[in-house]
Amino acid sequence: MKTNNIRRHLVQLVSTFITNPHVTNYAGGTIYKGQSKQLCTPGLNCYSCPAAGTACPIGALQAVENSNRYHISYYVMGFLLITGAFLGRFVCGFLCPFGFFQDLLHKLPVRKRNIPRRPDKILRYTKYLILAVFVIALPTALINEFGISEPYFCKLICPAGTIEAGLPLVIKNESLRAVIGILFDWKVILLAITVILSTMIYRPFCKYVCPLGAVYSLFNRFSVLQLEVDDNSCINCMKCETNCDMQVNVPDNINSTECIRCGKCRSICPTGAINWTVSGKIILHTGDAPRNQANADRKSVV
Repeated sequence: MKTNNIRRHLVQLVSTFITNPHVTNYAGGTIYKGQSKQLCTPGLNCYSCPAAGTACPIGALQAVENSNRYHISYYVMGFLLITGAFLGRFVCGFLCPFGFFQDLLHKLPVRKRNIPRRPDKILRYTKYLILAVFVIALPTALINEFGISEPYFCKLICPAGTIEAGLPLVIKNESLRAVIGILFDWKVILLAITVILSTMIYRPFCKYVCPLGAVYSLFNRFSVLQLEVDDNSCINCMKCETNCDMQVNVPDNINSTECIRCGKCRSICPTGAINWTVSGKIILHTGDAPRNQANADRKSVV
């Protein structure tokens, strides 16, 4: 399992640097404004982050919605549809910088907690409500006399924007420090809550808040990339479900809308019953677990 985590974190690290190549901009407190900013990154990564080389799809979607010329971005919608149709929430598990940030916070030696199942199940719907209200409805409905609205999710909620852009830019720019007010204080409080909760609860932002995860979750059940449980190899030891940080019912619903496809279940399975598939064909077989270990596990279950 450690090997899987190391490999995944390496992919996350590389993805974060590819998404944010302009790290020297932190020193000057400036934002990269080149041509690549017209492109979207798969994960949640603030456009205004000094290091960012691309745009956040959620921010880009709102930017078009609140313009006085357009109210829908076919490019952003197409990007989300294609990415979701191919990968689903694999993006959350491997390619999202803010997801990586939460993973690192959860490694801190703090007592870990799980929200009880019933309230947890209800809270999981919050991200869909945030997507519908703050990303779609408000930017479309609340328009000023100039035909322009605001990116309400980015402005009022997103902690990724605060840590990636807000804090670095305010620290380096005296002019910004002179005009910050209660809204910035509110965003810092939300960020602090997210950081504290992330040390105790696995990826609380991904589970309950992230509208981008909500979009990708809609594709999890039928995306090209899937996880599959081989019923002939599964011994129902339930190690996969017990160790799932996203609390997914792995044997019965491995491609749940809540699965971020981190691969932890696959690495912990004693019989190698969980595999990656593309269009129904196995592309990466876990491989047979050591026969003695598999037989021992099977006997212990029986």
